[in-house]
Amino acid sequence: MTELPRRILLADDHALVRRGVRLILESEPDLTVVAEAGDGAEAVSIARTVPVDLAVLDVAMPRMTGLQAARELSRTQPDLRILMLTMYDNEQYFFEALKAGASGYVLKSVADRDLVDACRAAMRDEPFVYPGVENTLIRKYLDQVAQGRPLPEKAITNREEEILKLVAEGHSSKEIGELLVISAKTVERHRANLLQKLGLRDRVELTRYAIRTGLIEP
Repeated sequence: MTELPRRILLADDHALVRRGVRLILESEPDLTVVAEAGDGAEAVSIARTVPVDLAVLDVAMPRMTGLQAARELSRTQPDLRILMLTMYDNEQYFFEALKAGASGYVLKSVADRDLVDACRAAMRDEPFVYPGVENTLIRKYLDQVAQGRPLPEKAITNREEEILKLVAEGHSSKEIGELLVISAKTVERHRANLLQKLGLRDRVELTRYAIRTGLIEP
Protein backbone atom coordinates (compact mmCIF):
# COMPACT_ATOMS: atom_id res chain seq x y z
CA MET A 1 0.00 0.00 0.00
CA THR A 2 1.33 3.45 -0.94
CA GLU A 3 2.19 5.59 2.08
CA LEU A 4 0.34 8.91 2.31
CA PRO A 5 2.43 12.08 1.88
CA ARG A 6 3.62 13.79 5.05
CA ARG A 7 1.41 16.79 5.85
CA ILE A 8 3.33 20.04 6.29
CA LEU A 9 2.41 23.37 7.88
CA LEU A 10 4.51 26.16 6.38
CA ALA A 11 4.92 29.46 8.26
CA ASP A 12 6.71 32.53 6.86
CA ASP A 13 5.59 36.15 6.80
CA HIS A 14 6.62 36.56 3.14
CA ALA A 15 4.11 35.10 0.67
CA LEU A 16 6.81 34.89 -2.02
CA VAL A 17 9.04 32.77 0.23
CA ARG A 18 6.11 30.50 1.10
CA ARG A 19 5.35 30.04 -2.58
CA GLY A 20 8.95 29.10 -3.36
CA VAL A 21 9.26 26.71 -0.43
CA ARG A 22 5.91 25.13 -1.31
CA LEU A 23 7.15 24.45 -4.85
CA ILE A 24 10.28 22.76 -3.48
CA LEU A 25 8.30 20.56 -1.09
CA GLU A 26 5.44 19.63 -3.38
CA SER A 27 7.78 18.53 -6.14
CA GLU A 28 8.34 15.47 -3.91
CA PRO A 29 5.70 12.69 -3.87
CA ASP A 30 6.09 12.02 -0.13
CA LEU A 31 5.56 15.64 1.00
CA THR A 32 2.54 17.95 0.77
CA VAL A 33 1.82 21.40 2.22
CA VAL A 34 -1.66 21.34 3.76
CA ALA A 35 -1.62 24.75 5.50
CA GLU A 36 0.22 28.07 5.47
CA ALA A 37 0.64 30.77 8.12
CA GLY A 38 1.97 34.33 8.02
CA ASP A 39 3.29 34.40 11.59
CA GLY A 40 4.03 32.16 14.55
CA ALA A 41 0.76 32.79 16.36
CA GLU A 42 -1.24 31.81 13.26
CA ALA A 43 0.89 28.67 12.89
CA VAL A 44 0.13 27.61 16.48
CA SER A 45 -3.57 28.29 15.94
CA ILE A 46 -3.70 26.31 12.66
CA ALA A 47 -1.83 23.36 14.17
CA ARG A 48 -4.60 23.00 16.76
CA THR A 49 -7.22 22.33 14.09
CA VAL A 50 -5.44 21.04 10.97
CA PRO A 51 -3.78 17.60 11.22
CA VAL A 52 -0.09 18.06 10.32
CA ASP A 53 3.00 15.88 10.70
CA LEU A 54 5.65 18.58 10.32
CA ALA A 55 5.83 22.36 10.87
CA VAL A 56 8.39 24.36 8.87
CA LEU A 57 8.78 27.70 10.65
CA ASP A 58 10.66 30.85 9.70
CA VAL A 59 12.73 32.12 12.64
CA ALA A 60 11.81 35.84 12.35
CA MET A 61 8.06 36.51 12.03
CA PRO A 62 5.66 39.17 13.39
CA ARG A 63 3.70 38.72 16.66
CA MET A 64 5.35 35.40 17.52
CA THR A 65 8.71 34.23 16.17
CA GLY A 66 9.29 30.77 14.82
CA LEU A 67 11.29 29.90 17.94
CA GLN A 68 8.44 31.02 20.20
CA ALA A 69 5.96 29.06 18.08
CA ALA A 70 8.24 26.00 18.22
CA ARG A 71 8.29 26.14 22.03
CA GLU A 72 4.50 26.32 22.16
CA LEU A 73 4.01 23.55 19.59
CA SER A 74 6.52 21.30 21.35
CA ARG A 75 4.67 21.81 24.61
CA THR A 76 1.16 21.22 23.26
CA GLN A 77 1.88 18.74 20.44
CA PRO A 78 4.97 16.71 21.35
CA ASP A 79 4.49 14.34 18.38
CA LEU A 80 4.66 17.15 15.83
CA ARG A 81 8.04 17.43 14.10
CA ILE A 82 9.47 20.95 13.68
CA LEU A 83 12.05 22.47 11.31
CA MET A 84 13.37 26.03 11.46
CA LEU A 85 13.87 27.89 8.18
CA THR A 86 16.08 30.96 8.42
CA MET A 87 18.36 33.43 6.71
CA TYR A 88 20.55 33.58 9.83
CA ASP A 89 23.73 31.48 9.81
CA ASN A 90 24.12 31.76 13.56
CA GLU A 91 25.04 28.99 16.02
CA GLN A 92 23.12 30.68 18.88
CA TYR A 93 19.89 30.40 16.83
CA PHE A 94 20.77 26.79 16.11
CA PHE A 95 21.07 25.95 19.81
CA GLU A 96 17.89 27.91 20.59
CA ALA A 97 16.07 25.96 17.86
CA LEU A 98 17.13 22.64 19.41
CA LYS A 99 16.10 23.85 22.88
CA ALA A 100 12.73 24.90 21.43
CA GLY A 101 12.12 21.36 20.18
CA ALA A 102 13.10 21.68 16.51
CA SER A 103 14.64 18.69 14.70
CA GLY A 104 16.66 20.82 12.33
CA TYR A 105 17.76 24.18 11.03
CA VAL A 106 17.78 25.00 7.29
CA LEU A 107 19.21 28.13 5.68
CA LYS A 108 16.88 29.82 3.17
CA SER A 109 19.82 30.45 0.87
CA VAL A 110 20.22 26.70 0.27
CA ALA A 111 16.63 25.54 0.90
CA ASP A 112 16.43 24.10 -2.62
CA ARG A 113 19.34 21.81 -1.71
CA ASP A 114 18.69 20.94 1.95
CA LEU A 115 15.02 21.35 2.81
CA VAL A 116 13.66 18.08 1.42
CA ASP A 117 16.42 16.07 3.15
CA ALA A 118 15.75 17.97 6.38
CA CYS A 119 12.01 17.19 6.20
CA ARG A 120 12.65 13.50 5.67
CA ALA A 121 15.21 13.42 8.50
CA ALA A 122 12.72 15.12 10.83
CA MET A 123 10.04 12.57 9.98
CA ARG A 124 12.52 9.79 10.84
CA ASP A 125 13.05 11.58 14.16
CA GLU A 126 16.65 12.37 13.22
CA PRO A 127 18.32 15.78 13.70
CA PHE A 128 19.34 17.77 10.63
CA VAL A 129 22.23 20.22 10.68
CA TYR A 130 22.99 22.12 7.50
CA PRO A 131 26.28 21.03 5.88
CA GLY A 132 29.33 23.02 6.94
CA VAL A 133 28.12 23.96 10.39
CA GLU A 134 28.92 20.70 12.20
CA ASN A 135 32.67 21.25 12.48
CA THR A 136 32.21 24.86 13.58
CA LEU A 137 29.70 23.94 16.29
CA ILE A 138 31.73 20.99 17.57
CA ARG A 139 34.96 23.03 17.60
CA LYS A 140 33.31 25.89 19.53
CA TYR A 141 31.76 23.46 22.00
CA LEU A 142 35.08 21.68 22.61
CA ASP A 143 36.90 25.01 23.01
CA GLN A 144 34.39 26.15 25.62
CA VAL A 145 34.61 22.87 27.53
CA ALA A 146 38.43 22.91 27.39
CA GLN A 147 38.46 26.45 28.82
CA GLY A 148 36.00 25.50 31.54
CA ARG A 149 33.39 27.96 30.26
CA PRO A 150 29.67 27.07 30.38
CA LEU A 151 27.61 27.08 27.20
CA PRO A 152 26.03 30.51 26.61
CA GLU A 153 22.64 31.04 28.20
CA LYS A 154 19.94 33.31 26.81
CA ALA A 155 20.26 36.84 28.12
CA ILE A 156 16.50 37.15 28.69
CA THR A 157 13.60 34.89 29.65
CA ASN A 158 11.03 33.60 27.15
CA ARG A 159 8.41 36.03 28.50
CA GLU A 160 10.85 38.96 28.24
CA GLU A 161 11.61 37.87 24.67
CA GLU A 162 7.88 37.94 23.80
CA ILE A 163 7.54 41.45 25.24
CA LEU A 164 10.75 42.71 23.63
CA LYS A 165 9.53 41.56 20.22
CA LEU A 166 6.15 43.26 20.59
CA VAL A 167 7.72 46.48 21.92
CA ALA A 168 10.10 46.51 18.94
CA GLU A 169 7.15 46.01 16.58
CA GLY A 170 5.63 49.22 17.94
CA HIS A 171 2.86 47.88 20.18
CA SER A 172 1.83 49.90 23.25
CA SER A 173 1.90 48.41 26.76
CA LYS A 174 -1.89 48.16 26.66
CA GLU A 175 -1.83 46.30 23.32
CA ILE A 176 0.91 43.94 24.53
CA GLY A 177 -1.06 43.25 27.70
CA GLU A 178 -4.12 42.34 25.64
CA LEU A 179 -2.11 40.08 23.32
CA LEU A 180 -0.39 38.24 26.20
CA VAL A 181 -3.35 38.41 28.61
CA ILE A 182 -1.42 40.29 31.29
CA SER A 183 -1.82 43.80 32.72
CA ALA A 184 -0.20 46.85 31.15
CA LYS A 185 1.57 47.40 34.49
CA THR A 186 3.15 43.93 34.24
CA VAL A 187 4.28 44.76 30.70
CA GLU A 188 5.90 47.98 31.96
CA ARG A 189 7.71 46.04 34.69
CA HIS A 190 9.06 43.52 32.17
CA ARG A 191 10.12 46.36 29.89
CA ALA A 192 12.00 48.09 32.73
CA ASN A 193 13.71 44.78 33.57
CA LEU A 194 14.72 44.37 29.92
CA LEU A 195 16.30 47.82 29.79
CA GLN A 196 18.23 47.16 32.99
CA LYS A 197 19.27 43.61 32.11
CA LEU A 198 20.46 44.52 28.59
CA GLY A 199 21.96 47.88 29.57
CA LEU A 200 19.73 49.77 27.13
CA ARG A 201 18.04 53.17 27.49
CA ASP A 202 14.82 53.26 25.49
CA ARG A 203 12.51 51.69 22.88
CA VAL A 204 14.86 52.62 20.03
CA GLU A 205 17.72 50.67 21.57
CA LEU A 206 15.39 47.77 22.38
CA THR A 207 14.34 47.72 18.72
CA ARG A 208 17.96 47.68 17.54
CA TYR A 209 18.67 44.80 19.92
CA ALA A 210 15.63 42.91 18.60
CA ILE A 211 16.86 43.34 15.02
CA ARG A 212 20.40 42.30 15.94
CA THR A 213 19.20 39.12 17.63
CA GLY A 214 16.78 38.21 14.83
CA LEU A 215 13.51 38.74 16.74
CA ILE A 216 12.35 41.14 14.04
CA GLU A 217 13.59 41.92 10.56
CA PRO A 218 14.98 45.41 9.76
